[in-house]
Amino acid sequence: MQRVEHEIQRLIKEIDYDEVTRLFDMLSGGKRLRAKLILKIAPEQKSAPLLAAIVELIHGASLLHDDVIDEALTRRGVASVNATDGSKTAVMLGDVLYSKAFSELVQFDKEIAKSIASSVTSLSCGEMQDVKMAEEFNEDEDKYLKMLYLKTATLIESAAYASALLAGKDAHSYGIYGKNLGLSFQIIDDILDITSDPATLGKPAMNDFVEGKCTLPYIHLYKELNQEDKQRLKKSHAKSIDAKEALWIKEKMKEHKSIEKSYELAKTLSNEAMLAVKDEVALIEILKTMIKRSY
Repeated sequence: MQRVEHEIQRLIKEIDYDEVTRLFDMLSGGKRLRAKLILKIAPEQKSAPLLAAIVELIHGASLLHDDVIDEALTRRGVASVNATDGSKTAVMLGDVLYSKAFSELVQFDKEIAKSIASSVTSLSCGEMQDVKMAEEFNEDEDKYLKMLYLKTATLIESAAYASALLAGKDAHSYGIYGKNLGLSFQIIDDILDITSDPATLGKPAMNDFVEGKCTLPYIHLYKELNQEDKQRLKKSHAKSIDAKEALWIKEKMKEHKSIEKSYELAKTLSNEAMLAVKDEVALIEILKTMIKRSY
């Protein structure tokens, strides 16, 4: 990972603009999940750290744009760039990171480059779908999971697929692993948005619902409610909710086991991912850690 961080810093330095360097230094590196996957799948490949750095720049750019769209003032517990320097600056910084990543991506084999580039198109479409779906209450689980795949899982899938190509491994199997890891990772995020405290999350609890996002636990809950309670839940959608209403939602989720049902899907997807790479101990350990995480 030190080599990946070195490559990221090198790429930022090559942009040769102090303002970009200053703003990038403000960003939290996060878990570097995508980079870790690439290094685990292609540990012997000299160009793996560069590929990992490229994917992390792309992921960072997508988060910058996410924060602008969501009007988020914090990211991983620290002030977001759009909070400190404005939305215009955040969008432009994201564009700089995207373009730098693509300019470096051309060094790789065509199929590797196409895989990563295509995932960014899917990611952007997923973001658009997410915004559109927030305009009204969504009760369609399949529609939500499709958006989740595009917005979150596709880049993880592509990172696993591309690094397998780089290492001469079965890219299809590793792609399945990455896709299912990405989906289960985000479902766990959906759950933690409801069950974790604001200090742990680095943002208000149940913030997804306030922003208009009907994540999996809310979809499961809606299916089980009577008509009166369904209307009550819908009325709370995309609005600031007080402590009383938040407690009512959580109590109903407990009653109908909405969290448990969501977690079961995450576990099922995780198990399918394990089967796809059953001999890869390190990758299986990542899944096990992810499914148990509390932040």
